[in-house]
Amino acid sequence: MTLLARTFQGFNQWVLREVSEQCFEPITPRPQALSPLFKLDDEFLHIGEQWPFLLHFLYDAKAHWIEQHAQPLISGIWLEDCQGKEIALEASALYVDGESLLIVHEIERKYGETAYRLQSSRDHLLVEEELEREVARRTRQIIAREEQISLCLLAAAGCRDEETGAHIRRIGLYSAVMAEALGWGIDQVDHIRMAAPMHDIGKIGIPDYILQKPGALENDERSLMETHAAIGASMLSDTGIEMMDMARDIAQCHHERWDGSGYPKGLRGEEIPIAARITAIVDIYDALVHKRVYKPAYSEEKTYDIMSSMSGSHLDPRLFELFQQNLAQIQAIRQQVQD
Repeated sequence: MTLLARTFQGFNQWVLREVSEQCFEPITPRPQALSPLFKLDDEFLHIGEQWPFLLHFLYDAKAHWIEQHAQPLISGIWLEDCQGKEIALEASALYVDGESLLIVHEIERKYGETAYRLQSSRDHLLVEEELEREVARRTRQIIAREEQISLCLLAAAGCRDEETGAHIRRIGLYSAVMAEALGWGIDQVDHIRMAAPMHDIGKIGIPDYILQKPGALENDERSLMETHAAIGASMLSDTGIEMMDMARDIAQCHHERWDGSGYPKGLRGEEIPIAARITAIVDIYDALVHKRVYKPAYSEEKTYDIMSSMSGSHLDPRLFELFQQNLAQIQAIRQQVQD
């Protein structure tokens, strides 16, 4: 063991050999820093309840020695009071050349470095948490402002045709269901929930006699009605707000058709913004299942048949399939938000 003793000399480490249960014989000199703490009894160290942490570690060390592991088992850092001063210690257990060895380390420097790293990590986490809370708070403020803008615009437009407040609310909720089903992030889901209700905001520029006409529109009346898409897009343009940009696209393009036969630009397929394609589907659904001045409320079955015939021509077929997959949730919203 002479080589072992020389190896650990000067490292503030005390190597002891187990001679019996909880009794150890030193094989290297006891470091000066440990002398006041560990008293020898007839040149042996008896570990008892005066060192509860070390005593507990011996249970794990015993199993380690029985299995004759040469790799050290580390106790972790603990503190002992020594004449009013805390000393940071760490113990290791290993099995070498048929001997069960216990090594006690005085690690004040290591403990200080570890404590500093832990405190630094804690401070860093606290800063990160505070930043996250601030970002979340500001995000909530932005969403609230955007929602207020949406509500103000809708209030300014008023319900001048057959569309009710419940209808525009349902459109937002239906659209959010579709966006979630597509895997959109929460911000984008919130955006379409607020933007989709503004799809017909441009009707503020259409005369009442056209909006409230109970029968079919004449050709010139229909041409004037179709200008509401461009009017809405103009109202919602150049805000620099992402949600309002989505609302602009929806207002301008929710009457475009998958096959290119819609208005105002005759866009086709994926040229049409996806938010507008989603809004078109849910707007048609809600209009069909509710009474309008020009039609009665249709049953779910009739509505489904009509919309199925529109898939691939008027409606995006992939999104219509997604709509069908989430129809139960959409029907639940319809029941909860009634005119």
